[in-house]
Amino acid sequence: MVTMKLALVAIALLSSTVPAFGQAAEFSVSGGLSRLSGADIGSGFSLDDSGFRLAGRMTLNNGRFYGHEFGYAYSRTKLLLQTVDQGGMAIHQGLYHFLLYATPEGSRVRPFASGGGHFSNFVPPGASATQGQGDNKFGVNYGGGIKFKLTYKFNLRLDARQYLTGKPFDLPGASGQLRQNEITVGFGLIL
Repeated sequence: MVTMKLALVAIALLSSTVPAFGQAAEFSVSGGLSRLSGADIGSGFSLDDSGFRLAGRMTLNNGRFYGHEFGYAYSRTKLLLQTVDQGGMAIHQGLYHFLLYATPEGSRVRPFASGGGHFSNFVPPGASATQGQGDNKFGVNYGGGIKFKLTYKFNLRLDARQYLTGKPFDLPGASGQLRQNEITVGFGLIL
């Protein structure tokens, strides 16, 4: 829980320094698919490879061709013990992405590449993130997407990213990284 609080403080400090520069701000919500690979987490446990994902993002485009994105995402999967469902499992993520755009600020269509860092809080069945339960892991992410300006104030976005994270719970026999693939569609407000 302390790690999550420190990450939230860091995100708040970073986002409070950026408004000193000229920028366009966007607030968006997205939903879509979450696919896991490398889901064997040790000791006979694994994570179901499919689930859904919901995300909220704040983007500050403080350059003509670049921006910074901060967000929160919620994914849902299942914890399996030798293929037997043990119940639903949540993955909470705090996100940072550096965005590099192919077209300048104000363009109707803006393809982008992204890269950054995140933390994931894996909450097993019967546990609660609000009670400080779960296992935190840090990782890196990369991907891209495209934003379509619908009107002066609204946009549509498509995102595809991969998140690389250490495997949760430090179980014996775990090796490699957990890969989470995101494919989402979102709607944004431009300020």
